[in-house]
Amino acid sequence: MRQSTRGDVDPFIVMDVMESARKAEAAGRSIIHMEVGQPGTGAPAAALTALKSDLSDTLGYTVGLGLPALRTRIAQHYGDIYDIDLDPARVVVTAGASGAFVLAFSALFDNGDRVGLGLPCYPSYRQILRAMGLTPVEITTTPQGRFQPQPGDVDGLDGLIVASPANPTGTMLSKTELAALAYACEDTNTALISDEIYHGIDYGTRAVSALEVTDDVYVINSFSKYFSMTGWRVGWMVVPADHVRQVERLAQNMFICPSHASQRLALHAMDARPELDANLEVYAANRALLLDGLPKAGFGTFAPPDGAFYVYADVSDHTDDALAFAAEILDRAGVAVTPGLDFDPQDGHRWLRFSYAGSTADIAEGLRRLTAFMAER
Repeated sequence: MRQSTRGDVDPFIVMDVMESARKAEAAGRSIIHMEVGQPGTGAPAAALTALKSDLSDTLGYTVGLGLPALRTRIAQHYGDIYDIDLDPARVVVTAGASGAFVLAFSALFDNGDRVGLGLPCYPSYRQILRAMGLTPVEITTTPQGRFQPQPGDVDGLDGLIVASPANPTGTMLSKTELAALAYACEDTNTALISDEIYHGIDYGTRAVSALEVTDDVYVINSFSKYFSMTGWRVGWMVVPADHVRQVERLAQNMFICPSHASQRLALHAMDARPELDANLEVYAANRALLLDGLPKAGFGTFAPPDGAFYVYADVSDHTDDALAFAAEILDRAGVAVTPGLDFDPQDGHRWLRFSYAGSTADIAEGLRRLTAFMAER
């Protein structure tokens, strides 16, 4: 049977690493997971308890934009955290951040439009754009620019995606830097998309929302990271007021609505901040372990992890083939890590990403194994 060229996208390498790790575990090996950006905790216990009582209700379709109560609660969140008075009508509940990207790209761009993304970045940006007939424009970033796009990179683009905190680097944009990018996009009629799914996971400095500097932006967030609800597949998007109806029409036809049960759980999770903030203490401890231990193991050059739960390390002193190096680490050390090629097809062959989203005991054991592996290599 015929196939479309839309499916001719690169694999999501971290998922392949996960599968290799799963096979090793099925064969009886102990594997420390430092490859996937998945919290080691599940959804908040209080939220799960509240959802159980909801399950006695009939959970049918919700309206396409999401449960009104959840949209209102998300708008309140922007007031509580960012001091932004946000109209709930601008909030769109989505089937995870992935569903939000599909809606955003559909609402903003036409076939062939050029959308910029700073390397290294979340790999699915490129692949979703390609599958939708759009042109990802890969922007080379620098350590001096904190691996983030700069205002001068906007020329000639129809859209720009930024992420702060970023995956895989963990770097964040300041309010001044975000404003400069927003102004550059406004001057060139470039659509700005701000990926904020790691908001809430930071270490001393709060992440800035693009909504603090402009309303002319699509802001995408998710309940997967800070709210620890990866498998529930629910996120949200904030769009300009005059875009709501267009996004609603797309959402109705593409998704009907996100999972009703997931939306109910998300609503409850927004009031579970004490439990969720306790998770941050674990990430902070894990981050401290890696910042101290990775250089001792031989991984001394990395991006500054201001937020999220990753360390993106330069391994060019050890290899020019990060894919093979990651496979060797999995085979010999029993530690799953992600090669940088997932995030940067140009220079990712010399980088690895270490996730510290798991338990502190696992991170400590992973670091011990990595240190022993490097000493014997």
